[in-house]
Amino acid sequence: KHLSITPSFQQITKWIKEKIKKEDVKTSLECGCENIMWCGYSKPDTTDEAKAGDITTDTQKKSKYFHEVPTDAFGDINFGGFWQKNSTYMRVSADTKPELLYELLTDKWKLSPPNLVVSVTGGAQHFYLKSHLRKIFHRGLIKVAQTTSAWIITGGTHAGVMRHVGQAVREYALSNTRRQKIVAIGVAPWGVIHNKAALVHDDGCFPAHYVIDTQGQGDLTCLDNNHTHFLLVDNGTNGEYGVEIELRTELEKYISGLAINLHPELGNKVSPIKIPVVCVVVNGGFGTLKTIHSAINKGIPCMILEGSGRLADVIANLHSTSFLIHQLMQKFFGQEYENFSTQQIVDWKLKIQEIMKKSDLLTIFRASKDDQKNMDVAILLALLKASKKTDESLGDESWKMRLELAIAWNRADLAKTEIFTEEKMWKSINLHWAMKLALVDNKPDFVSLLLENGVCLEDFLDEATLCELYQKLPNCFFLYKMLKRVDFSGRTRKQAVDREVLIQARKDISLNHVADEVRHLLGKFTTLNCLLSFHKKHKLKFKNKVSYKARVSIPQHISPSSVKEIYNPGRDLFLWAVVQNNKEMAKIAWDQCRDCMSAALAASKILKKMANESLDADEPQEMLELASHYEDHAIGVFSECYKNNEERAQKLLVRISRLWGKTTCLRLALEADNKNFVSQSGVQDLLTQIWCGELSVNNPVWRVLVCMVFFPLIYTKFLAFRHDEDLQRKIEQNEQIRITGAEDKESSSKNNSDGSKQSEEYSKLERLYCSPQVKFYGNIVSYFAFLFLFAYVLMIDFQRTPSVVELVLYFWLFTLVCEEIRQLFYDPDHFGFYEKAKVYIKELWNILDVLSILLFVLGLGFRFRLTTKLFYGGKIILCIDFVVFCLRLMAIFTINRTLGPKIIIVKKMMRDMFFFMFLLTIWVVAYGVAKQGILVHNDSRLDWMMRGAIYEPYLIIFGSFPDNVDKVRFDINSCSMNGTDPLKPKCPVLDENQMPVFPEWITIVMLCVYLLFANILLLNLLIAIFNYTFDEIQDNTDKIWKYQRYQLIKEYYSRPVPPPPFIIFSHLYLFIRKLVLWNASARNNEFKKDFTPKEEVKLLSWEALMRDRYLLSARQAKNQSIEGRIEDTSQKVTTLTERLTREEETSSTALLKKLEKLEDQVTKSLDSLKSQGDSAK
Repeated sequence: KHLSITPSFQQITKWIKEKIKKEDVKTSLECGCENIMWCGYSKPDTTDEAKAGDITTDTQKKSKYFHEVPTDAFGDINFGGFWQKNSTYMRVSADTKPELLYELLTDKWKLSPPNLVVSVTGGAQHFYLKSHLRKIFHRGLIKVAQTTSAWIITGGTHAGVMRHVGQAVREYALSNTRRQKIVAIGVAPWGVIHNKAALVHDDGCFPAHYVIDTQGQGDLTCLDNNHTHFLLVDNGTNGEYGVEIELRTELEKYISGLAINLHPELGNKVSPIKIPVVCVVVNGGFGTLKTIHSAINKGIPCMILEGSGRLADVIANLHSTSFLIHQLMQKFFGQEYENFSTQQIVDWKLKIQEIMKKSDLLTIFRASKDDQKNMDVAILLALLKASKKTDESLGDESWKMRLELAIAWNRADLAKTEIFTEEKMWKSINLHWAMKLALVDNKPDFVSLLLENGVCLEDFLDEATLCELYQKLPNCFFLYKMLKRVDFSGRTRKQAVDREVLIQARKDISLNHVADEVRHLLGKFTTLNCLLSFHKKHKLKFKNKVSYKARVSIPQHISPSSVKEIYNPGRDLFLWAVVQNNKEMAKIAWDQCRDCMSAALAASKILKKMANESLDADEPQEMLELASHYEDHAIGVFSECYKNNEERAQKLLVRISRLWGKTTCLRLALEADNKNFVSQSGVQDLLTQIWCGELSVNNPVWRVLVCMVFFPLIYTKFLAFRHDEDLQRKIEQNEQIRITGAEDKESSSKNNSDGSKQSEEYSKLERLYCSPQVKFYGNIVSYFAFLFLFAYVLMIDFQRTPSVVELVLYFWLFTLVCEEIRQLFYDPDHFGFYEKAKVYIKELWNILDVLSILLFVLGLGFRFRLTTKLFYGGKIILCIDFVVFCLRLMAIFTINRTLGPKIIIVKKMMRDMFFFMFLLTIWVVAYGVAKQGILVHNDSRLDWMMRGAIYEPYLIIFGSFPDNVDKVRFDINSCSMNGTDPLKPKCPVLDENQMPVFPEWITIVMLCVYLLFANILLLNLLIAIFNYTFDEIQDNTDKIWKYQRYQLIKEYYSRPVPPPPFIIFSHLYLFIRKLVLWNASARNNEFKKDFTPKEEVKLLSWEALMRDRYLLSARQAKNQSIEGRIEDTSQKVTTLTERLTREEETSSTALLKKLEKLEDQVTKSLDSLKSQGDSAK
């Protein structure tokens, strides 16, 4: 069926008609046979080979009787059947130039240029291939085509080795529908194709319906339905095999001579190489022998599959034994050998001997050996071995070409065994191009291999290289964000990733754009000059051909010891991998990071931020999974550190990381909302330690409260201090490890302690009241006193002229307002007022604080108005404000382990109830308006109208049933006839008997339906929602409480010591120091600590050791898990099954040979007995 085609396809059709020709007969020459033949020439004998003998024709005579005309057979083939598949085909003349065919394949049929050509040749008729050998052949052929983006070229017919190739392609396509398609090109002779009339149409067939009829094909053959493309070679004859061999050979020769850049993304930095071609031989006869001979002479390597029979086994055994050629031919060809003429045997011997002289181009794959299970490895090894032999004169360039091929094929396993050997010692600078290639092409196996074999990241990753890596990012969300920063603010994402626009825009991307975007994703609490744009602020200069450190012009204020930490290439590479959501590459780069825990937490923060901003459907989920993965890594490393040394592990939490914007692990975890990390016991112990300040964490609460009132008790042992515990611990350690001169040191320390006894006593008092825990208890008492005073004023002492108690209340509130202002302007992270205000207003308790203060100011304004009405209104506002202040009291109990989680559940349930009210409002308003409209006629009083339409239906839910919907309970004295009485509702429409006329059955039915849905359905739905929320949060409340506990601890850590109203003195002190003396108060920050370079090096080295322990334990746990055991068992069972299959087939073959020998011996014995009997007669 011919279908109309698009204008673009019409151009392709026009090109085909102009360029592609077929052979046509000028005059009809008929003979007695069914085939058309050239005049004076008989048809060559039909062979059974995929590539049979040469065609010896006279070109002049051929041109006399044949001429080229535009082809009439092209388009798509539909083979029908269960698996509907279309293949592309073209009938071409045998004289077609190979460059024209290559243009057809790549330009018109849109095939990507191959990185490798696998030419499969062998037996063209059906032959038996052992089951395990068939599996190995299928698996190896597909793997080599998949990993190297190779073209597979065969004879294309539905027989012999071509059929096996087709089955391999079919199995791959069925099991991997979403992966890349395998290109299998069949080059077949047009004259021997059965049912070829279905392929002919002057304008092409789209599609042509082709039927495979193996039963009725006779001496012809059918096309294989699993090949993807067909070139049908026409030389003007019918029924003649082998006419395609010359064209196929020329095409393969032309492709092998093409020099292409396997990595165009790197431009001229990688030299182009010729497309490698390898010949795979399976079974075969004389035609196959000529193909191998031709390939070997052209320097094309051949891989022989031993065990496939006939010629393949002859060459394989001759390669490893000293048998004579004719003996092997007789052994593997059997009865077919008896039909060979003497001249044919001589030709065989000569060609085989010439082949064996170049044995370096031969690779024998023996599947019977345990160390040769992968045929794809054997194919690629054949290529590498051949290139090594032919390119020995090139020296280092030869090794570079082989490595480039291995990277293009993505075969790190081959590179590890064949390239990175003791034979060649690689320098780091000689592998920089390969490292860049592996990174850009996303080949993590090669990145890991190159790092193992000498690539130094400090030498490789300079500013120019890093910028180029970002410019060559794959299409991802981070690239889109950077393009918007460049000059794409008005474009959509689809336009931004358009190829033509993208090529030009990528060149404008700089590390400044990267640093700005990373800081946006990481958070503005980080410092910009410690990210990738550090070079921008300090004008770092890079020079060529020097090391990473030498390329950096170091700012004066940075010590040389900290340069390595700031300019860490492992961090830059890890960041590059994370922003493109590349898990495998990020895993390798994370191993190179010095500050691994901060890196993992930063990656989690960046990925969660990108997932939140991304508009893609699937990408955010992948980002969140990777974020969770790195949170688990951070937890694993920290847990390992905490088990080894608690003190050091806590130092890692608060250590300032210059690599990640001068922030800390704890801050990164909190900003990334990593509740699992924050809920770790080590993190909580640190928070508890900060919460208690200099007090011991083991002090009971009642002792702390007692000492707050009777502070002289701190000079006894009533209350323990952390300093004393640390000192006692050191003394115990010194007692355990006695060193020389310990007594002298103790005596000197005693003298020093006696001299500072008075300062120690004052220090204890300061430590007590500066503890966040003590500040918190003091503020609780203060807040309860404030609420008591507020309640006293509202209920007892609210006079027109403010009393002293009321004035104290106002002053108290003023101190609370001052504290809120201090919190708003307190900006240790240097956010700026706008960002700080945004952070401040996001907290629910801060919103309640602002609301309570605004209501108090509003009520105070009404209270001091002269009119009585406004005075009372002010009191009402203040009463409402008292409710808000009481709700604010819940924030105090968030620190409590029992009440804290319950408050979290209440907050979540309040959100659920808010959305539930929308559903409830629909039913309340629907029933209320309908009821009010039926009962009352034109009531213009808004208050009574709202009461009847909303208030009364709402009360019905709680059991207050109305009396006015039932005539029996109607009382005319309870309503107003005309609605003039403001204290009574308007009566319904009455009849002459003063009874309501509304249809009673409607109002009662409406009430029943309303109760059914509102009371039963909706209220039970609300209970179910609350139950679901409780069950969902209950398991995580502990984590959520531990996470939110940090905010309260941080608030009271930075809070002034005196509680309100005495806090005003601290505010005055801070005001004077900050604004008058221009001197901010300096205080040690327990949440962020800076260490000396020496301490930091020791800490990070210890962290790296703990990371290695964690990764080792994780691998061991995975191997011992159920999944790991199942995978290991599956591999063992597969190996055992393959071995049993080989042994079974080997034993059956050996048994057949023994039976044949036994039969021969029996025959000889019978002949001998018979001859003896004849002689006796």
